[in-house]
Amino acid sequence: MIIIYGIPNCDTVRKALAWLNQHGIAYHFHNLKTEGISTQRLQAWVAQVGWEKLLNRKGTTWRRLPAHLQTAVSDAASAQALMQAQTSIIKRPVVEGASELIVGFDELQYRHLFNKEQKA
Repeated sequence: MIIIYGIPNCDTVRKALAWLNQHGIAYHFHNLKTEGISTQRLQAWVAQVGWEKLLNRKGTTWRRLPAHLQTAVSDAASAQALMQAQTSIIKRPVVEGASELIVGFDELQYRHLFNKEQKA
């Protein structure tokens, strides 16, 4: 089962969901704003792709953080604590259930991974 973690009003999440719908790929949507993220799941993501890939330093949430909180993020533990406290700082969408954990939306990556899985 494909699970998409994101925030419904995020443009990148909307693009990913539209792509999945257009290609007839079933998924479950997990709203990070309302449902949060478990510590265990976040730790698993960090172990798979690294905290640097998961932490969205380009988004509004990061830019609005005070400088002392931004500079305090220096390793996996500090990044996870921030992502746990402010889930909107997680780069979106995060896709579980494909052959690999996907962070963000890249149409070529989606096409490659999901077409391969549909043939299997």
